[in-house]
Parts: sequence; C-alpha cells; structure tokens
Amino acid sequence: MTGIEDKRIAFIGAGNMGEALIKGLLAAGTVRPEQLIATDVRTDRLETIRKAYQVEALTNNAEAATKAQILILAVKPQVMDGVLTGLRGAVAEDHLFLSIAAGIRTGSIEAKFPRPTRVIRIMPNTPALILAAVSAIAPGRHATPEDLKTARQIFETVGRVVQVEERLMDAVTGLSGSGPAYVFVVIEALVDAGVRMGLPRETATLLAAQTVLGAARMVLETGKHPASLKAMVTSPGGTTVAGLHVLEQAGVRGTLMAAVEAATRRAQELGQ
Repeated sequence: MTGIEDKRIAFIGAGNMGEALIKGLLAAGTVRPEQLIATDVRTDRLETIRKAYQVEALTNNAEAATKAQILILAVKPQVMDGVLTGLRGAVAEDHLFLSIAAGIRTGSIEAKFPRPTRVIRIMPNTPALILAAVSAIAPGRHATPEDLKTARQIFETVGRVVQVEERLMDAVTGLSGSGPAYVFVVIEALVDAGVRMGLPRETATLLAAQTVLGAARMVLETGKHPASLKAMVTSPGGTTVAGLHVLEQAGVRGTLMAAVEAATRRAQELGQ
C-alpha cells in the first residue's frame, strides 16, 4: 500500500521536469497512467506527453485541479502568480500543492487561497530526466508529516531526497538546482583539454564524463571528505599536484563558490 495509490496527480506544467516525474512515477510502478494529468499551454507538448505516457492531457489548469488531489506546480516562477489565480476557484481543502518553482516561497502560495493550504516546496534538478536527481523538500505552515511522506515518495522515483528548512531552499537552488550546469562546464573544459592534448573528442568525452561520475560515486559511497579522496590521488611531486596547483592559481575553487552565491541571490530575487 502506498500513500498515493488512490490519488490523482495533476502536473501543472508539462515541461522537462514534469515529464521526468511522470516517467519516474510510472517506471517505479508507483502509480498507473490513469492517475496522472498533465497540463500545458502548448498543445503540441501535451500531445507528445499523452502519446508517450498515456496520461490525461488538459489545457485547463482549473479542470485538472478538480480531478486531482495532488497538484505539482511545475511552471516558471514568472507565471506562478497567474497560475495560482486561475486555480483559486478550483482548490479544495484536501488539495496538496507540491511546488518546484525556483524562489517561490510556500507562504506566497498559501496567501493566494482563502483557506489554510497545504504546500511543500521542492527543488529537484535536471538529472531527474535520467532518474538521477537530488531533490530538497521543505514544508509550508499547514503541511503534515503525511504530506512530507507523499512528497518524498514522489520525488524518490527520480533520485535522492533531502529535507531542509525553507530558509535554505534558495541555497539549494544555487548549489544543486543550478549545479549540473557548472559540472557540464567542467566536463566540457576537460574534453576540450583532452582534444588539445591529442585525444579524439569521443574518447575525451567518455574519459571526462566517466571520471566525474566515478569521483561523485566515491564521495557518496565512501562517505569520506572530498579532501581525503583528493589526497589519495595526489602523489608527492606527481602529475595531479601539478594540475591542482594550476587550478588553485586560477581561483577555480573561489569561482565555483561565487557561482553558487550568485545563483542563490538570483533565486532570492525571483521570490520577491
């Protein structure tokens, strides 16, 4: 028995993240296609989702809300206000909102409705598309422990889940929400360096991507501090320390820290 086995879930917004969650839920066998509803302003996108996953597809958010008990808000932060206004007349007391819009606070969603509204804020990241995401969840004022279990159950189908205080969600956005883009830049740079040193691009891409994947797995599976793992690779007077010296001279560590800070501040701006 699962917490959502008898629930219908409406995805308000059927973009990449909405599709990833639909794919994950169905792949895990957590729900059946007939339990899911997708909405979007793009009819061509809805048709693609409907054909791929056999879920109900609607262009009317309010209609979807009347058919579901769980509403996953997967729209851009800039349009959230209009979406919530359109849902106001269709929301019942038993609705649970799961919002993945960057920067939008649970209190902002709660304030849009006349009655106490159960809201959980979630920040997943794009590796959800391959079921390898990490998602942070933070409850609003009226969310229950059972609601948190529901949110965790849904988002664990596309990766790992951590719970944080809502005041930390913008930092989560700056780190793991935007983080895949930082890692893609690192991989791209490593590939180009390998090509410059004479490696075929396909080989360099495999070497770079698998190196990043393997290093990440070592951090997660050994539980060791990254500095300790770095020391394992760094022999006195060897090749690795020569490369690390260049990275330190270039300020790579500080640049990555500044990138997370800048993305966090932008998330804060989006929520204002």
